[in-house]
Amino acid sequence: MLNKQYVIALKSIWLKEINRFLRIWVQTLVPPAITMSLYFVIFGNLIGSRIGEMNGFSYMAFIVPGLIMMSVITNSYSNVAASFFSAKFQRNVEELLVAPVPNYLIILGYVGGGVARGLMVGLIVTLVSLFFVDLHIHNMLILIASVLCTSILFSIGGLLNAIFAKTFDDISIIPTFVLTPLTYLGGVFYSISLLPDFWQGVSHFNPVFYMINAFRYGFLGVSDVPVAWSFAVIFAFIFIGYSLVAMLLKKGVGIRS
Repeated sequence: MLNKQYVIALKSIWLKEINRFLRIWVQTLVPPAITMSLYFVIFGNLIGSRIGEMNGFSYMAFIVPGLIMMSVITNSYSNVAASFFSAKFQRNVEELLVAPVPNYLIILGYVGGGVARGLMVGLIVTLVSLFFVDLHIHNMLILIASVLCTSILFSIGGLLNAIFAKTFDDISIIPTFVLTPLTYLGGVFYSISLLPDFWQGVSHFNPVFYMINAFRYGFLGVSDVPVAWSFAVIFAFIFIGYSLVAMLLKKGVGIRS
């Protein structure tokens, strides 16, 4: 159980993070909706009509879970990375580190803000998708668990990026050269059953592949890998990421320098 002071500290960090992206909602919430609408129009209507069905579903219905998850991943990551680095740059984070607040509460507060933005954007994109396709939920529990765990994981990843970043340019390197390729090659627009055996094997080393498939199973009931494997991979990365961030904060890496 958290004592009252810890609850207040966690709530303060979390609300600060939420207010931060809500104040500039035109920059944080609207662009993903517009971008995903273009994906739905171009890939769903124009290209999808030529491709036909995939795994027994229309191409539009097949790619919707992947596009929703892609928006959740991107926004969860970028929210925490930008926010924590800004706190470093403005020297605000030092006030947290010297305050009687455990590091795990700092992590939970920032991650909570990233999750809030990721889920909010995911909901907006889901609502936008209803204008293009009828969505049917196969398993609500798996759907919620997969999107929540994925948002937590990439919020931790954004925090990790911000800890090591020394300039604002550094927080865009990982999303551009790592996150985007992994997401696009994670099965957003295709099933790996279409790939040659070698590339199917390579896809299994992409962690985003498991997250998208778990989420797709929640919607459509189909997945290229067992759902249990997907959650095992997600939980493993969350544990590793959290442990690494906690260790770095304790040592003051990227902060006390």
